[in-house]
Amino acid sequence: MNKYNFSFSFIEQKVRTKTFGILTTINKDGTPHTTGILYGVSPPSIKFSLYCFTSKRYKKVQNIKLNPNISFIIPFPHHILRFAPSSTVTFNGKANLVSLNNTEIRTIFSKKRILKLVINQSQTEDQESFTFIRIKPNPKVLCYGIGINVLKLRRGHKEGGYSVILPEERQ
Repeated sequence: MNKYNFSFSFIEQKVRTKTFGILTTINKDGTPHTTGILYGVSPPSIKFSLYCFTSKRYKKVQNIKLNPNISFIIPFPHHILRFAPSSTVTFNGKANLVSLNNTEIRTIFSKKRILKLVINQSQTEDQESFTFIRIKPNPKVLCYGIGINVLKLRRGHKEGGYSVILPEERQ
């Protein structure tokens, strides 16, 4: 458990409210490549995964083919208290490419307006040039500031960090 006693289900609920994250892949030379990307989340009834939609020609896709190790950060900015650092959830794990024809993932993307828009826009282009990225996170999920009062975070940067564990049945 963590010092704040937050559960993975609490974090998952927060992650489901967002659609934008930052994906880091590993370049051929071992250096990181980081990019912003839209994402969807698997239903609670199955193993936990994050899904992204992208073009096959992008660097992140080529990197995943060579090295599946990734890091995915979801920022939760404070829109009113702009001086406060953003809260974050970080998933480290492995990624793989999944066919655009996957109906389960298309259903996930159809439930959020922005994700549905992205999929619909791709219909006018060559379907073979797009793919889904499936992110299967490691069991330990790193969190900063999620669910913690901003005033408490002002005491020091160590106040906000904790981790949660994916339940075994969701791994």
